[in-house]
Amino acid sequence: MELTRRGLLIGAAVGGGLLVAFGLRSPHYAPPLEPGKGEYAFGAWIKIGTDGVVTVAVPQLEMGQGVTTVLPQVVAMELGADWRQVAVEPAPVSGVYANIPLSARWAPLWLPVISGLGDEPDDWLARRFAQARRFIATADGMSLAAYEQPCREAAANARALLAMAAADRWNVAWEECQAQGGFIRHGEKRASFAELAAKAADYSPPDPPPLLSEAPAEKPGAFVSEAAGPIDAETPLDFPRLDLPAKVDGTYLFAGDVRLPDMVFAAIRHGPLAQAELTGFDKAAVAGMPGLVGIVRGKRWLAAVATNWWAAEKAASAMVPEFRVTGVVSTARIEERLDRAVRSADPHRIVTRGDGGAEMEKPDVAIRYDIAPAFHGTLETASATARFQDGRLELWLASQAPEQARRAAAAALEIDEADVVLYPMPAGGSFDRRLEHDHAIEAALIAREVGKPVQLIWSRWQEHLASRPRAPAAAVLSAQTARDGAIRTFRARFAVPATGREFGYRLFDNATAWSAVESSAGKADPMAVEGADPSYSIPNVAIDHVPVDIGLPTGRMRANAHGYTAFCVESFIDEVAYRNKREPLSFRMEMLGGDLRLAACLQRAARLAQWDGGKEQSGQGLACHRMGGVEQGGCIAAIATANRAEGGVRVERIVAVADIGRIVNLDIAHQQIEGGLVFGLGLALGASPIYEKGLPDKVRLGSLALPALADCPQIDVQFIPSEADPFDPGELGVAVAAPAIANALFSATGLRLRRLPLLSEGL
Repeated sequence: MELTRRGLLIGAAVGGGLLVAFGLRSPHYAPPLEPGKGEYAFGAWIKIGTDGVVTVAVPQLEMGQGVTTVLPQVVAMELGADWRQVAVEPAPVSGVYANIPLSARWAPLWLPVISGLGDEPDDWLARRFAQARRFIATADGMSLAAYEQPCREAAANARALLAMAAADRWNVAWEECQAQGGFIRHGEKRASFAELAAKAADYSPPDPPPLLSEAPAEKPGAFVSEAAGPIDAETPLDFPRLDLPAKVDGTYLFAGDVRLPDMVFAAIRHGPLAQAELTGFDKAAVAGMPGLVGIVRGKRWLAAVATNWWAAEKAASAMVPEFRVTGVVSTARIEERLDRAVRSADPHRIVTRGDGGAEMEKPDVAIRYDIAPAFHGTLETASATARFQDGRLELWLASQAPEQARRAAAAALEIDEADVVLYPMPAGGSFDRRLEHDHAIEAALIAREVGKPVQLIWSRWQEHLASRPRAPAAAVLSAQTARDGAIRTFRARFAVPATGREFGYRLFDNATAWSAVESSAGKADPMAVEGADPSYSIPNVAIDHVPVDIGLPTGRMRANAHGYTAFCVESFIDEVAYRNKREPLSFRMEMLGGDLRLAACLQRAARLAQWDGGKEQSGQGLACHRMGGVEQGGCIAAIATANRAEGGVRVERIVAVADIGRIVNLDIAHQQIEGGLVFGLGLALGASPIYEKGLPDKVRLGSLALPALADCPQIDVQFIPSEADPFDPGELGVAVAAPAIANALFSATGLRLRRLPLLSEGL
């Protein structure tokens, strides 16, 4: 009996009940870590060598967010290791590393049949699904939520074992020993981890693990980003990034840096639409071309293989492949469908608070906002290396969902999943782009045909052509207000593709892009309107989703729906305040009685930015946003300052204050907020293609109008001290940047910008 992707067999049980069968036996895992010479494994997470090096296995994709520093730091602080002797290696794909919180969060994607089942982190079904499917995806900032506790417990056990080895040597109780700086100490005695590792590996760990009384944390304080000047000398830098030196000197290896014996290189051409079919190409144009090894024809793509990538790329261009397409995707058609849906289509009610929108027959304020599709703009384009030999496939790949990529490659080659080995590589940026794995399938097929190891690299044009952009949207936000302008009823109607459902069918069902769109047609997708329910204490709230088939597959992107819902909501709040002659800060503060953490961020941001009330021509604009629950989520407030400059208006400064709970690595937290603000700046000003005849107009990275270093404003960041659980800061800045900038531009120019990307000429 075969399990579906939902991991459920549902039928009529005796008495008409619900029968659920899903891996009822407890899972058993082979030891995932293989110690090298002079190394000893301590569970699934840690190896300690006779040279004193502590190696930490990290099951998450390093794509610039610093996960290969944060998780080892958790281990180092709990273990008592010397940070200078801590190393990291990618963890093999194994159920022992299952990302259970993300499995629960994405339960509507792998279990859409029954709403509310499997969607809690401690839910048995979510745990069993993640373990059985070896689900270790990197997404939604769940790395600490999923892995901090297992890392701490593994480190605590390793510390206890090392203490036991030392205690036997000194004839003392192991509980009296302490670990610090890579040594076990007892009074004046000390022994290094290196000399204790071999003996310690023979002991049995205590149960439960002897965790330290406090979880790893660094205290936040005032901080000014490097964009504004040197880092303050008081900023803690006790745990510098482990990947930083190699990235600076160029020795850090990304997916495109893999080199194998006898390896050849492939360039590819895709059709302009997901269902485009290759109809012909000029093979004679490449006859005798130097370096050309072969041509591989797929149903929907054409690849040239050569001894170097440039020769392959030239050959792919010379063959001028032709494709047959059905239907025409254009920006005009996309906007027409969104407009029709937001105006007249029947919605799905996603959120209701109080009476919802029942009492608002005629709103006092109703404003339309439009969001264009957006590209990810990763520094590294899609790259995969494949070797197919004796019925066995090896893949070197940067993937946010490695097990799903491995399964998809096996299905494409029609081989057993056990015959596919995936070596995880870091990514040069992802922003959720590497949750897709089409390039892995293509590399596997090409390697099978040419009989040699092949490295496939998409050109920037192919990256854009085959991209599944962030979904475009049209939204109407409306409100009924009291005499003083306070919002009594708030309603938001978003016409947007059901991107979450599309993505779920692709990832968990291995569905084609067009099949995923068809399966999602007309279905509600709560993920498509995340962030639209405001944190403000508004008595009556209604959030509606109108799913739209725009004729173009869409995908996930950093901040996902928050990237456009925050823009709409915070722009709307600003407009309501202005129309009622209310000062924007105090207007928001009056409605934040139910979210004191967000209110504190807003107050501190106002002090740091010297908020002047948002007067006309002041050039200051503010926005705030929350992700997750009031108690355990994360929140941010930002104030942007824009001033008139030669040729237009320039955003000169962004002040941001965030509450992300307990902070494990303060420096990385700052980097993530700053990076999110700059990424949000890019989405506010560019990154958006125009489609015509199925083709995007953006060919190169430079055509996306992303901010260069000279365009970046001064960025000042502070954190609110908090004892709440850690919240990943990587997406907060993305959500809040666009509305803060839009409101600042209104203050500076008097022009309301209600479309993303904003009118960016002169910025």
